[in-house]
Amino acid sequence: MIAGKLEVAIKINELRQPKAIKNGWQRFYIDCDGRIITITVKPKIYNKLIDGASNYPHWVAAITGKRGQQADNGFVLEEPNIQVFERKPKPEATATLVLLEPG
Repeated sequence: MIAGKLEVAIKINELRQPKAIKNGWQRFYIDCDGRIITITVKPKIYNKLIDGASNYPHWVAAITGKRGQQADNGFVLEEPNIQVFERKPKPEATATLVLLEPG
């Protein structure tokens, strides 16, 4: 048997109001295809998310961590970390119409 490490990666691009808990920590929930993931982070980590969302008009956050305790409809994400990236909007395809005259 080979030992492995299970990590979870979740991508988001919108924010909701978190629930403030003791010492400035923030708790929020993410619905991943019907599974509710509970994430609790230090103020410093949550501030990275807020800063990225406010600095980039189009952004995406990657939240990684270990799968923790099972909850009713999902699980708790342990040791979460957040990275925020600027997302480049895809250029819209434009069609060029060229008319050719006979001759």
